[in-house]
Amino acid sequence: MPTLKVFLKKISPEQLFMFSVLVVNGGNYIYNLLLGRILGPEAFAEAALLITLLLVLSFVGMTFQLTTAKFAVIFSDKQWSIFKNRSYKQASFVGIIAGLLIIIFSRSLQSIFHTQSHWMFVLFGFGVPLYFFMSVNRGIYQGKQNFKNLSITYQTEMWSKLVLTLLLLILIPLESSFLVALGIVISFFFGLIPSDIEGLDFKDKEHLLPENSKRVNKFMILTICYEFTQIIINNSDILLVKHYFNSLDAGLYASLALIGRVVYFVAWMFVMLLLPTVVQKQKDGEPTAPILFKYVGYIALLSTTIILACYIMPEFIITIMFGKAYITMAGLLWQYALATSLFAIANIFAYYFLSLDRYVPVILSGILGMSQIVLVIFFHDNLTTVVQVQIVAMAILLAVQITYFLTKKTI
Repeated sequence: MPTLKVFLKKISPEQLFMFSVLVVNGGNYIYNLLLGRILGPEAFAEAALLITLLLVLSFVGMTFQLTTAKFAVIFSDKQWSIFKNRSYKQASFVGIIAGLLIIIFSRSLQSIFHTQSHWMFVLFGFGVPLYFFMSVNRGIYQGKQNFKNLSITYQTEMWSKLVLTLLLLILIPLESSFLVALGIVISFFFGLIPSDIEGLDFKDKEHLLPENSKRVNKFMILTICYEFTQIIINNSDILLVKHYFNSLDAGLYASLALIGRVVYFVAWMFVMLLLPTVVQKQKDGEPTAPILFKYVGYIALLSTTIILACYIMPEFIITIMFGKAYITMAGLLWQYALATSLFAIANIFAYYFLSLDRYVPVILSGILGMSQIVLVIFFHDNLTTVVQVQIVAMAILLAVQITYFLTKKTI
């Protein structure tokens, strides 16, 4: 026992957070894999659609989180208190509007994505305001580099979603997509444990200094635009496949995407660590490029390992994770992993530039990245074509990021 305590003391908060993210990603993978096995390809397509819609909507939540994280480093005292109240109020207001829109257009969403019922969208809409509120809370912990509490919020959300969803599917004889939506919404409540809401006042009328307000608004606008493009880039293929292909193919593709995106999910923890670190080093006048090199190196090594594994033993990976019903996707697995890896590395560059208030490469990345959607719309004869056009789009995106970086002598 004393040995364990000594070992834990030697672990840095960053290392603890990285381990926690790996556990959360593993839990989320188990969650998706179990859904795939329990529901089968066609029913899993609807569950995957709901999870994808959450990821698509997260571009707003992540905007609140990253903005809060950045200015938690920069602001202090009264300006920080005002900014914190403002962030919670804005997140709640936007969440209510977004949730109402989803509820109002739930039947239209049912028609577009060919789901059995619209009730899963209605229930999901009620959870959206809570999701945005949770994002601000996480942004505070991220910016203050309180990685212990940040880790806990992700753990409580993941484990509650995993356990409760499985229990609901086993115990309650209702439509599976509705029960999946219910599990997601309940998990948002658990994701608020713990919460930094001390001093929160929705009636506070004080405002940020004009120069601070302008800086925050500029960052938020650019961030939400980029978050929107990168979330669409990362999830549009599933939505388009659900639209253009039948339910069986959509379910098979969803399993492919889930396995191939392991690089992106793991890479996200480096973004969480990168942003506050880069902002702090810039504030202190220290070099920031070494941080970028370190995380790009980590992701490149991870990506290479995963791509090779997917190339060498695709049938084994798919059979273990989803079962033989999904084995037809084996030949595309390494190609999808390659596309995701290119995107993950390009994403690290984009967030690095965003942290430094360098917006031109972020805008260019968004424009180039959206070309993926155009390519899939025009080239979707089969699932192989859908994957290969993504590789082309992501390769160009990464090339642009590297070229911009190399044109700068010092960053």
